[in-house]
Amino acid sequence: MKKCRKATVLISKQHDKLPLDAKEKLFLQTHLLVCPHCRAYKQQIDVIEKAIKKLF
Repeated sequence: MKKCRKATVLISKQHDKLPLDAKEKLFLQTHLLVCPHCRAYKQQIDVIEKAIKKLF
């Protein structure tokens, strides 16, 4: 659960266009490979971001 919490924070950080360091990138990439819940969360964030861009 701690890993998912960390992953969602990093996904949000990426979404906010804040840079991830190499360790954070590696953690997130690896976690997304093994965690379907965080993968789904990232996909939802991506869909919302695209929808907002279309509106504005």
